Amino acid sequence: MNRLDGRVAIVTGAGKGLGRAFCLKLAKEGADIVAVTRADVDGLKETERLVTDLGRRAIISQVDVTNEADTFRMAQEALEKFQRIDILVNNAAYYYGVKRKPFTDISSEEWDRMMAVNVKGPWICARAVFETMKSLGKGKIINLTSEVFFTGSHGFAHYVASKGGVIGLTRALAIELGPYGICVNAVAPGYTDTEASRTIADVNKYDTSRTPLKRLETPEDLVGIVCFLASDESDFITGQTILVDGGRAMN
Repeated sequence: MNRLDGRVAIVTGAGKGLGRAFCLKLAKEGADIVAVTRADVDGLKETERLVTDLGRRAIISQVDVTNEADTFRMAQEALEKFQRIDILVNNAAYYYGVKRKPFTDISSEEWDRMMAVNVKGPWICARAVFETMKSLGKGKIINLTSEVFFTGSHGFAHYVASKGGVIGLTRALAIELGPYGICVNAVAPGYTDTEASRTIADVNKYDTSRTPLKRLETPEDLVGIVCFLASDESDFITGQTILVDGGRAMN
């Protein structure tokens, strides 16, 4: 028996990279998948194909996580297909192609976009699934934050601030949702070799000298902790932020 048999997971930002890796790992453990992204429909279709190849059911949903109507439609589509929502992985983020710049050069529009996707998005996605999880008496919400909250990052003031917001949101929701049996946790990756990260820097030149495990992080390094937090094995863990970065930052 798999750890997630009979469960249904929504994964945002699922068209490629970490989101796709999470979908495949959760599917391997028995979950049916709702794969969500805003624009990369071709990527979503490939994620859907890979999930169904594993013998699990999947649907795709084109959703802007900053749009409340979209997120509630996402939840409704999940319920219509699967009749339940057990897991939400808030992976979508404004990161792809973001340029490093001094904080004085970040426009108000870019700052607002960063906060809308990275902080407001997880908040309204959690709102969209809350009533269903409440009715089940159980649920798992997993928010993706970042190591940069602990270490800072030059030229990324808006991104670092947004990922701190995710940690604050995680803690607040853990307190509010705990009485309903819903666990809310965050996972903080380090710099990971994904399509999005390759638009930020040259992954082949990333300095691993400060990483005790002496290598670059890959999506496969993150899927285990997300699956654990989605499973019954983590039923007494909530409000936590778990660093998965090879030991680069220790908290």
